[in-house]
Amino acid sequence: MYDNIRSVVIICLMVNKIPNIIKEVGFDFDWDNEKVWALDIAVAEMPIQELEWHFEIPFWNTRNGYYDLKPIDVIENPKEFSEEFDKAMSSDITFPLDIMFWKNRWLLLDGLHRLLKLKQLGKQKIKVRKVPTSAISLIRK
Repeated sequence: MYDNIRSVVIICLMVNKIPNIIKEVGFDFDWDNEKVWALDIAVAEMPIQELEWHFEIPFWNTRNGYYDLKPIDVIENPKEFSEEFDKAMSSDITFPLDIMFWKNRWLLLDGLHRLLKLKQLGKQKIKVRKVPTSAISLIRK
């Protein structure tokens, strides 16, 4: 998931500017998902509401766009955005979401498609791994 977002970031830097909303809410470092997954971090539960703000941010891109697709658009129009909806609904929710407290709220490192699926399934509590900021040096690309 975030590999796709990072690819979009590179394209945006070459062709367009990264939208301000992404700069405002996103991380200012690049990470390696495999390094994140390798961290030995306990799994905890949290209310899904703490992460639902992600649905209002255009973290995804349409075929001809960049940072122009919000997860809420996928939720509300699953047929129109079937590619992202299908990715979400086929995602493996046995894995917890990886999050980090960043800019005064929990931000996903990995798991946006799984978060969407959990929302669609009506889950109120979700499993997460809270990656500490002290691990940034361990997960950087």
